[in-house]
Amino acid sequence: MKSGKQRRQEMNLDRAARRAADAALAQKARLEERIRKAAIARGEKIRSLASVSKKILVNAANLGPNVSCGWPEFVHRGYYVDLPFTCKACGVHEVWTATQQKWWYESAKGGVWTAAVLCRPCRVKERERKITARQEHFEGLERKQLNTKE
Repeated sequence: MKSGKQRRQEMNLDRAARRAADAALAQKARLEERIRKAAIARGEKIRSLASVSKKILVNAANLGPNVSCGWPEFVHRGYYVDLPFTCKACGVHEVWTATQQKWWYESAKGGVWTAAVLCRPCRVKERERKITARQEHFEGLERKQLNTKE
C-alpha cells in the first residue's frame, strides 16, 4: 500500500511528463512553422511542407486541458483539416472547417476530444431553446417562492 506522499510524487511525475510532452509538441509546431516560412521566403517549394502551408497549424500550447493519456489525431498531425459531418438534428451534410476547429480548440478552449455535431442553424435553435427553458424554470421557482411565503 502506498502512502499519500508516494502517490503525490507519482502524480507530480506524471504531470511533469505531460508538460514535457506538451512542450515538445509546441516546439515541433514552432519549428515546422519556421521551416515553412524560410522555404517560402527563399521561394522554394518543398513538397511535404507545401501541403502543410495550406493547412492551419496547431498550437498545442493554446489547447485546453486534456485529462486523457493521449492526444487526438490533429495534434499528432500538426495541422487542422476540414472535417465533414452530418447534423444530428436535421441531417444536413456540413463541413467543420479548419478555421472553426482552431477557434474552438485554441480560443474557446473546447475539449480536444469533441467535434461538431450540429449545423449552425440547429445550434442557434438549441441555444434559444435552452434560454427559454432556463427562463421558464426561474419563473417557476419565483412563483413557487411567492406561493410558499403567502
